[in-house]
Amino acid sequence: MWFKKKVEAKPEEKLKLPTGLWVKCDTCGEILYRKELEKNLWICTKCNFHFRINCRNYISLLLDDAALDEQDKDLEALDPLGFQDYKKKLRDDQEKTGLKEGVVYGFATIGGIGVVFAAMDFRFRGGSMGSVIGEKIARAIRAAREKKIPLIILSTSGGARMQEGIFSLMQMAKTSAELALLAQDKVPYISILTNPTLAGVMASYGSLGDIIIAEPGAELGFTGSRVIQQTIGEKLPEGFQRSEFLLEHGMVDLVVSRKDLRNTLIKILTIISKRG
Repeated sequence: MWFKKKVEAKPEEKLKLPTGLWVKCDTCGEILYRKELEKNLWICTKCNFHFRINCRNYISLLLDDAALDEQDKDLEALDPLGFQDYKKKLRDDQEKTGLKEGVVYGFATIGGIGVVFAAMDFRFRGGSMGSVIGEKIARAIRAAREKKIPLIILSTSGGARMQEGIFSLMQMAKTSAELALLAQDKVPYISILTNPTLAGVMASYGSLGDIIIAEPGAELGFTGSRVIQQTIGEKLPEGFQRSEFLLEHGMVDLVVSRKDLRNTLIKILTIISKRG
């Protein structure tokens, strides 16, 4: 009697998937069909993990007719410190994203209610906040103050842009000061936090909303949990710095699925407009 020798497949041969057709969930490891994932707004059907999407996706998802009257779209960063390869990296990201910088802003309507809407894009330098992002956010705040209409900023960021040094860090103070003036004029500001929103953005306009909404499972905080754990030498609580943890501890007001985000904004804006 003959027996065939069992040949164990190599790990890389066990699952060969056509490039682009399938996506692996970062949280649960589920293999997801890209077209179904797109239909589900890039939310994992198994564990509800919210994949990162870009600013244009959010414009289509949230704004009436997917229409943004974009302002200052040609504003782009210089190289104030002459940092090595910075200009090349900026050009590469501009070509990759079709954006001049990592945030867009302008006038729009949501549920027929006029707003100033700004959205960051993690594809551009990891959503890092440089001088142009700070300036565009400041201009968005001023526009809302001038028009007396609600401001909505959707954030995603890995932190300050190291290639711009102090020019980057000063954007925290600038945007915070502009928001203080907005609050004095009693113009409402809704902050939407997506995965991740960290460091300078979280420590400034990200956490200063009158209403703060976070997507499920988003990493939010001043620095990453691994850095904190290594610094203090202690194990952090389960789910530390995730949206649900911050909701439980009073740092955000709502955790809202991407599927419900537009309707939630319409409800909030309707209440605000009636009170105004």
